[in-house]
Parts: sequence; C-alpha cells; structure tokens
Amino acid sequence: MENKKYYAGVDLGGTFVKCGIVDEEGHILLSAKIPTHAERHYSAVVSDMAALVQDLEKKAGVKVCAAGVGSPGTIDGASGVIVYNNNLGWKGVPLGGELKKALGVPVYVVNDANAAALGESAFGAGSAYKSVVLVTLGTGVGGGIVLDGKLFEGNRSAGAEIGHSVIRMNGEKCTCGRRGCFEAYASATALIRETRRAMEKDKESALWKFSSPADVTGKTAFDGMRMGDKTAELVVKRYIRALAEGVANLCNIFRPEAVLLGGGVCAEGDALLLPLKRQVAARLYGGSRYAPVKILCATLGNDAGLIGAAKYAMR
Repeated sequence: MENKKYYAGVDLGGTFVKCGIVDEEGHILLSAKIPTHAERHYSAVVSDMAALVQDLEKKAGVKVCAAGVGSPGTIDGASGVIVYNNNLGWKGVPLGGELKKALGVPVYVVNDANAAALGESAFGAGSAYKSVVLVTLGTGVGGGIVLDGKLFEGNRSAGAEIGHSVIRMNGEKCTCGRRGCFEAYASATALIRETRRAMEKDKESALWKFSSPADVTGKTAFDGMRMGDKTAELVVKRYIRALAEGVANLCNIFRPEAVLLGGGVCAEGDALLLPLKRQVAARLYGGSRYAPVKILCATLGNDAGLIGAAKYAMR
C-alpha cells in the first residue's frame, strides 16, 4: 500500500456530499456521504467536505495526494471556481482554493457530468475506448465528452452541454429557455410527460389499469408496451426516435468509438437499446461501416461522478 497513490473523489450535490478514497486503478477503498445543508454559507459546506475527506483518510489508513470535486453548474476548471450553481445558489465560489487550504493538497474542480464521463471512460463501460460520449438520461439530459483520452470541456470549461442541442425547431419548451432541445425530448422527465399526455388522450389505454397520471415513472410506458398496449408502444417509439436523433447528432459531430447511456431508463435493456442502435446506425453520416459507434450502458452507476472526480485529480 505504501507505493500506491490515493485520491479523494468528491461528488457535490444539492442534497448530499459523497466522498470516496480512490486508488490509481479506480477502486474505491472507502466512501461515505453527508447532508449538504446548502442553505448555509459555502464555507461551512467546504469545512464539512474537508472533515469528511480527513475522516475517510483516517479510517482507510492512507493520505491522499490530491482531491477532485465534481459539482453541478458552470465550473472554471483552471481556477477551481464554481462560476454558477443554481442547485446550491452559489456564484463565484472559490471551492478549489478553499478546500486546498483545508486539506493541504492540490484540489481540482470539474462539472459533475464531465466527471461521470471521465470515470466511465477511464474505469467503466468506456475503458476499452479512447473516445467516448456519456449521455445521462435523468431529470435532464447531461453527460460529457472524452476525446483521445482527454476530457473536452470547451472554452473556460463551459461547453459540452449536450442536452441543449436542438432536435426539433420550435418544439417543447426546455428549462434552459430554448425550444426543442434534446433534453426536452429524451430526458426521463420528457418520457413521463409524454406518457401522461398519452393517457389523457386515450382513456381506454391499459396504462390506466396499473398507474394514474400522478404515479407515472420512466418505466410506465415500457411496462405498458410489454402488456401489448398500443398507446404505450407509441410513446416508447417516439421517445427512442428522439433519443436516436440526439445521439446521432453527437456521433456525427464527434464520431466517438462508443456512446455510453446512463440513468434509470437504461434498466429497460434491449427494449431500449436494440431499436436505438438500429436508428442511430441509420443516421450516421457516411454509414456505420467505416467508423462504427458502439452504444452501451454505463456501468459505474452512482459512483461514476465520485470516481471521475478522483480521476480528474490524477492529473
């Protein structure tokens, strides 16, 4: 253990702060989480974060040589400043510098979706490839881009907002203010919205037998499709078509070796993946023979951000 290097990976969320001690192979020695209590001044959150890292170091019997923090929002990776984080209500917070003072080791800060992409690329489903794009299907559509083994963050780390490319002009209103964004059609939120709309239009749908509109989840339409309900089948088909449009756009711009999908919708397995693969292949510029793109499910789950933040610190 003496010759090994260890890193702290911190996943900063609006509800919890999760931290793990990670080795150079991406293995988590020990991890824990604490409430964020974001209503406090940021210095109190940083103090708790430092105490959590130090407690894990003590329990694991190791000392970290650097720490990485994955945070939602716009991050200035060069300075470690959180430019804007709406979840926490933070603007211009010097998180990296403050945490460095507390821990006495270098601290690097990265967008949480970018951290997850880096984690999956280095140690998860994308580890066999040099260039991958992670697409996370949750409340929104997030993710990150790794090209030739390097995280692509854009100018001042403000790029790679893959959920906010438009796939339908003048379409559904997106939370970002634009219309027709990838996120507005391919997120789990969008799938739930479309399932509810379909139920309201078809009162005879079998979906009503096991769910009310208020109880709809991202799984509901897939369950209905498996029961043979045509309304549910149409919702799923439209959802996968929208997802394929957005994924194909990413493939045609970056031409990665693999696109990794994360989020609860991925639990649908082949019901999601098989038609998605066919539709993306049909939309690839120049066809799929010369430079095919694999479409896979991410494998690190909720640890992707933590592991990726640690990987970011391994620089």
